[in-house]
Amino acid sequence: MTGYLLVLCAAVLWALIGPLSKFLFAEGVTPLEVAFWRSTIGWGLFAVQALALRTGQRAKASDLPALAAFGLVGVALFYGSYQVAIEHVGAALGSVLLYTAPAWVALLSRLVLAEPTTPAKLCAVAATILGVALVSLSGGGTVKPSALGVLAGLTAGFTYALYYIFGKKFLTRYDTATLFLYALPVGSLCLLPFVHFAPKSPSAWALLVLLSAATTWGGYSVYYAGLKRLEATRAAVVATLEPVIAAWLAWWWWNERFGPAGYLGSGLILAAVLLMVAEGARRRPTGSPS
Repeated sequence: MTGYLLVLCAAVLWALIGPLSKFLFAEGVTPLEVAFWRSTIGWGLFAVQALALRTGQRAKASDLPALAAFGLVGVALFYGSYQVAIEHVGAALGSVLLYTAPAWVALLSRLVLAEPTTPAKLCAVAATILGVALVSLSGGGTVKPSALGVLAGLTAGFTYALYYIFGKKFLTRYDTATLFLYALPVGSLCLLPFVHFAPKSPSAWALLVLLSAATTWGGYSVYYAGLKRLEATRAAVVATLEPVIAAWLAWWWWNERFGPAGYLGSGLILAAVLLMVAEGARRRPTGSPS
């Protein structure tokens, strides 16, 4: 039960990315500056944790190029594109597009990890493509898709998928704090040339700290703590509540609503996620490690 609660907590924390970011945009903070501070403050919190609890590890020199690449793609590009998507299409649609990640994983695992392509994977990819088309072209609601916003959301989903590919190789070597101690500062440095720093009010700084503490340091910490107590597939099912919670918060705070086609497309994307999870559970031998 503890594992489920920890992963659910992570889903709730990650669902705050869109709503908190929209509050920051209203304060005059640009999407890329939000991404920069989310990465930088989050790194500071992981550094404090590593110093206080002595949990940090020294990475092998041979792994540094891969860790730097993860910082570039998995932090700078992922954080930046997701913030741009939230600005242009809203928190609800942005989170739905983020969860195209399992379809990207299905494609990448075939190309990079030589994992077999199954009928379930092909159905999931097809459902995701159809779902994205429906939410992108939907009308009748308050969510107004734009080409840039949808492209940014799909980019966020693609880069989020790389967490799985990267994790297959490195999460068995290093703990979570160590990975982000190396990756987050690289992401911040890559974002820095593109950031326009605006004057910020005390409330904007408070929101930046809250966003970083909740969604970067807190979200990753409680998710991986829950993953130690659950099978990965069970954790993935609980984590799919993130876009549902994000959409509910966006409706509550800003009245963001999809049209009928948008809700159908969102349902198809989430169904594809669950299909991928079920496929993973079916193919994993009983008693094998997650």
